[in-house]
Amino acid sequence: MTSLTWLIVILATAGVIIRPWRIPEAVWAVSGALILVLLGLVPIGQALHAVGRGTDVYLFLIGMMLLSEVARREGLFDWLAAFAVRQARGSSRKLFLLIYAVGTVVTAFLSNDATAVVMTPAVFAAAKHARAEPLPYLFVCAFIANAASFLLPISNPANLVLYADHVPPLFTWLGHFFMPSLAAVGATLLALLIIERKHLAAPIQSEIPQPKLSPGGFAAAIGIVMTAILLLTASAADIQLGLPTAIAGGLTTGFVLWRKREAPWATLRGISWLVLPLVAGLFVLVEGLRQTGALAALATWLHHAAAHSVQATAWGSGILLALVCNVMNNLPAGVVASSTIASGHLPQSVTDSLLIGVDLGPNLSITGSLATILWLTAIRREGEDVTFKTFLMRGAIVMPPALVLALAGLLLR
Repeated sequence: MTSLTWLIVILATAGVIIRPWRIPEAVWAVSGALILVLLGLVPIGQALHAVGRGTDVYLFLIGMMLLSEVARREGLFDWLAAFAVRQARGSSRKLFLLIYAVGTVVTAFLSNDATAVVMTPAVFAAAKHARAEPLPYLFVCAFIANAASFLLPISNPANLVLYADHVPPLFTWLGHFFMPSLAAVGATLLALLIIERKHLAAPIQSEIPQPKLSPGGFAAAIGIVMTAILLLTASAADIQLGLPTAIAGGLTTGFVLWRKREAPWATLRGISWLVLPLVAGLFVLVEGLRQTGALAALATWLHHAAAHSVQATAWGSGILLALVCNVMNNLPAGVVASSTIASGHLPQSVTDSLLIGVDLGPNLSITGSLATILWLTAIRREGEDVTFKTFLMRGAIVMPPALVLALAGLLLR
């Protein structure tokens, strides 16, 4: 039975990563979860409990996707894009750096998923207005979404998953992760500048008209800013972020639609709802692994390793989990790490290293994090696409130095 569970999990995960026959990622994750339940390998009660563990993440994503869709429909992204292009003054490098700086702020204060969902359409619009090749700028959204995702607890839903009900207070968090985050953000920027240097040498269009921001677009912008303030406040108060985000997204969308006397159906149709069953399926797949005893064995191994050398265990576990995220996605990997932490009573430095691995490791491949999958969905909607190989060729240059420097910033202080 254990071997069969592993086989199903591996095949389902491979389907999510490879996406054979262009079947959506969610279909593979949900199919694997259903097969585990139907074969009795995961009792239905345990499966429902696993799905329920993701409630905060589902609510968070719903809120962010509502904000993104209403902002897109109301022209906020086009307005921001024109503003960014005009500020770049014909320099592709300035536009690149501006996008990177904004992406860092959006990731830190609104989460990496917000960067993928909310910012990616604006960046595509900016590149289109500037008559520039969009992919170098779109890659900024993908990589900074993970590189800056442990600056604050709210910067990544995986942070909430990994620490569960024991998220460190805000100032304690900053004491642990501020310097490693700066190292990761700086190393990622340097790597991207090297990779995209040819594209960034070309001039771009700068003399474009600045469109007028509609009242609905202004309301969407206010909603996004207020959501960021709400999330930071909730994080400082140790309140789960999903429900506040969903409420903020719902209220912003409702206000804009009410003001225009418009039905919600067109806005709702524009949202990529398949991401929710994808996340739910991944949680059930992890529960299948837990049923095999693999997670308990991993906790025991880490506990024994830490007893011999905390420093070596912290380095090794952070790097190993970073690689594992690219095999099974960082959200379920975060669930695995959380279960391991809860049962293994690990030293704080090992726990912190696991967090950096969960957040930064996914920059290696296109299926490493939920944010990158959301980013891929967003660029496909704009008519672009990136293959697993294309992303991996960049990720192999971007991720390793950022990971090593971030771990060094954490463990060598």
